Formats: sequence, structure tokens, C-alpha cells
Amino acid sequence: MNENGSGNKALDYVIREMVDTVTNSKDEIFQIGEDSRSEFEKLNKELLRIREQVTDLIDDGDHLEQKVRSSKKRLSEVSKQFQQYSEHEIRKVYEQTHSLQMDLSMTREKEKQLRLRRQEIELRLRNLDDTIQRAEALAGKISIVLNYLTEDFKQVTNALESAQEKQEFGLQIIEAQEEERRRLSREIHDGPAQMLANVMLRSDLVERTFNERGIKEALDEMKNVRKLVRSALYEVRRIIYDLRPMALDDLGLVPTLKKYLATTEEYNDIKISFTSIGKERRLESKYEVALFRLIQEAVQNAVKHAEPSKIHVAIEMKPENANILIKDDGKGFDPSIKKEKSFGLMGMRERVDMVHGELKIDSSKGQGTIVMIQIPITS
Repeated sequence: MNENGSGNKALDYVIREMVDTVTNSKDEIFQIGEDSRSEFEKLNKELLRIREQVTDLIDDGDHLEQKVRSSKKRLSEVSKQFQQYSEHEIRKVYEQTHSLQMDLSMTREKEKQLRLRRQEIELRLRNLDDTIQRAEALAGKISIVLNYLTEDFKQVTNALESAQEKQEFGLQIIEAQEEERRRLSREIHDGPAQMLANVMLRSDLVERTFNERGIKEALDEMKNVRKLVRSALYEVRRIIYDLRPMALDDLGLVPTLKKYLATTEEYNDIKISFTSIGKERRLESKYEVALFRLIQEAVQNAVKHAEPSKIHVAIEMKPENANILIKDDGKGFDPSIKKEKSFGLMGMRERVDMVHGELKIDSSKGQGTIVMIQIPITS
């Protein structure tokens, strides 16, 4: 009796923790949407001001061009008939023309800079609008998950047959959560956090460069800062994509795989080819997620550890099963030797077991690696 009561309390605690985590995630996503919306409105106001300024500068520039042309014409006349004018008059016409040309050059440069800023804001506004739409969609999905956890998931307690099963189930969930948190913490620390720290340092360098060397070199340095920001943004999107690619629900397995492999190929500078055999069709969510994660894990293992120049991924869809092949020309390894903390292969084996599939790995040092997976598909 005590064991059962203890098991129920442990599972109830896990469920409450999961509900709190999902609720906090929903609040954070809502805040991201609100922050993005606030920035969108702020940038939109700035865009309107810049458009007005650009229009004014264009008018000023056109007016100055007319003055420059008139002044140049006057200077030409004075130069041809310089004997009729005093040195003071000639110098005055020349200085007036030079001053007008400088004013025109500065006006056009301001116009150019404002146009560049306008383009940056318009791009940022498009990205923010996309973020707002995604945040709203994701918040809606999390609301559904939250309802499921708070209502239907309570039936899990009754479905477990013993206190021991309940305890093991709860511990597995906690362990999986902690491992995922550790992984995310490492990825964010090694990726976006380092990149953003570098952005802060480089932004200070931009200011010093502007003060010491002028606007041209400062603009060149700004281009480097933008590259760093783009890299950080890519890493954030990759981490979000690893958590759950939204395209999997919307487009299905094969289109999502193509997109993921193309992104991985571009980012890691490794040739990755993909072949899909058989009639493409939608599967139950658990099979699509399992197949995608298995391919993702195998490809990431190859990228991180095998140092390959080429990776080939093939998936064959049959009426009753799906076959997967991932082949690389990397340095290979000895599958019979178990490495400490080899979580990649361990996770793949556990995921294959969950869907009653088969996993085979053929590899040897210097000969590359072939991963073969067969998953039975039941309707």
C-alpha cells in the first residue's frame, strides 16, 4: 500500500512538473510574440520616418543638383572671360560651386545610408512578422498539449499496473528532461551565446573604427557583425528545429528530410545526397517522428565523428515497412567496442526498439559506416 501510494505521488509530481514546464514554455513563447510585436511596431514607425526623410533628401538633392549645374555654368563663363572679373569674384564663384558640390555629395550619402537602413528595417519587419505568426501557432499547439496533460494524461496513472512501473516511468521522464536540458544548455553556450558575446565585442570595435578611421571602414566592420548575427540566428533556428521541426506536421516526412539534409549540407560543407523510393505518403505521427529522428541522429553522428566528405541517405516506403540506409565515407569505427557515454547509438537503438524495428550497423576503421534500419508500419 505504501509502495503504491509512493509511486502515485512520484508520478503525480512528474506530471505536475511537466505541466509547469509546458505552461512556462507557453508563457515564454507568448512573451516572444509580444516582444516581437512591440519591436515590429517600433520599427514600423521608424520606417515611416525614414521614408519621409528619404523623400525630403531626394527633393533637396534634386534642388542642389540644379544649383550645382547653374553654378558650374557660371564658373565656366567666368573662366572663359576671366579678364572681365576680379580675382575675388572668380574665387567666390569657384568656392560657391565647390560648396554646393560638397552639400550635394553629403545629401546623396545621407540618402544612400537611409536607403540601406530602410532595406534593413523592411527585412527585419518581414522576419518579425514570421516570428509572430510562428509564436501564435506554437502557442496554440502548446495549449492543446497542456489540455492533454491536465486532463487525459491523468489516465496514465490508472494504466500503469504497479508502483514499480510508475516509479520507473517517472524516473525515465525526469532523466530524459534533464539530459535534454543539459544538451540544450551545451548547445546554446557553445553556439549562440558565444556568437552573441563576439557580436558585442565587434560592435564596440565598430564604434572605435568609426571614431578612428572613418565611416568606410566602420561599414566594412558592420558587415562582419551582420555575418556573426546571421550565424547566431542560424544556430538558434537549428536548435529550435532539432526540438521539433514544424514542417514535419505540415509537409510530412520526405519534404522535411530534404530540407533538413540540405541545411545540414550547406552548414557543414559536406555533400549529402538523398533518395526516396516508393510512393510517398503520410504516416502516423509516431512513425514520421521516429524515422526523422533516426535519420537525424545517424547523420549528426557521421558529421560530428566520422569526418566524411559524402553522406548518402535513402528511404524506401513499402506497404508494411519503411527501410532506411545512411552511408558515409568517413573514418569508420569498430561497432563491437562500446565507447563510454555513446548516447547517439544508444538513443537510436532505444528509439528503434520502441517501434519494434531492427537496426544494423556495418563499419570498420577507415572504411566508412553503413546504418540500416527497418521499421514495421502498422495501420
